[in-house]
Amino acid sequence: MEQLGFHWPSLAVYLVNFSILLVVLYAVGYKPILRILDQRAERIRNSLEEAERVKSESEERQEEMRRELEQARQEGQALISQARDLATKFKEEEREKAAGEAEAFLAKARGDIERERDNAMEELRGQFAGLAITAAEKVIERSLDEKAHREIIERVLDETSQVRGEK
Repeated sequence: MEQLGFHWPSLAVYLVNFSILLVVLYAVGYKPILRILDQRAERIRNSLEEAERVKSESEERQEEMRRELEQARQEGQALISQARDLATKFKEEEREKAAGEAEAFLAKARGDIERERDNAMEELRGQFAGLAITAAEKVIERSLDEKAHREIIERVLDETSQVRGEK
């Protein structure tokens, strides 16, 4: 083997040196690198777990917000519906109130017209009685007392009113 250039004692020294270097590198370099890699892997795992937890919380919050938004929409629709119902009810009440007021106004107007008509009839009756007395005095040329004339005229007017009422 010496012909090949192997020198056994040198080879043994090389192997011992390599083994010592390997042990020193393992102790000084490999263990800290493994420890750093393990720490990094742990941080990455923790970060992934934290990200998953945050994602889960975010989804829960989004679902909660969606439910609250849906509830708010439903409450808003209920309020709108209630407001429409109240507006319709108020409108109907006001319409009924206006119709009642109009009916009362018409009834009052009819009553006023009826009273005015009755007053006019009474006044006309009084004027007619006065004219009839004057005419009768001139026709008969004698004077009945005014009270008797009025009684006769009132009786005639009442009979005329009754005849008109029967028609």
